Amino acid sequence: MGLCKIPSVALFCALGWLALLVLSSHAQDSPQDYVNAHNAARADVGVGPVTWDDTVAAYARDYASKRAGDCNLIHSGGPYGENLAWSSVDLSGTDAVKMWVDEKADYDYNSNTCAEGKVCGHYTQVVWRNSVRIGCAKVSCNNGAGTFIGCNYDPPGNFVGQKPY
Repeated sequence: MGLCKIPSVALFCALGWLALLVLSSHAQDSPQDYVNAHNAARADVGVGPVTWDDTVAAYARDYASKRAGDCNLIHSGGPYGENLAWSSVDLSGTDAVKMWVDEKADYDYNSNTCAEGKVCGHYTQVVWRNSVRIGCAKVSCNNGAGTFIGCNYDPPGNFVGQKPY
């Protein structure tokens, strides 16, 4: 018989589980979560790690806050590489990075191209060997239409004719 089945402990257990659920709903959005998700994909192809950069993160936060009004996937045109994601639900930072990394299936390293009709530039930015500093931000869309996430990369990647690694 577990402790949570004892009536005097049951309320405490219920509140503990509720707190765990609330905390886990905000899990996977910390700077370290973004860094870990990027570094796992980079290690997979033998690329060195990225680190969190507060200046790049401030840029990402500023741009994400500007997109909160409509959450359109419009690139900032700023000085950094950039990956954007949107979801109609509460997308976590690690899930956004996973979406970008999942493009690996459509990337052919030998020809340095994407499969016909597919997108893989988000993936190649994640693993771009020279992009070593990142900053990411997440906002809820003001219109209640989900979540907007942006990650910026310094220096930027995805140069035509160059392989990511």
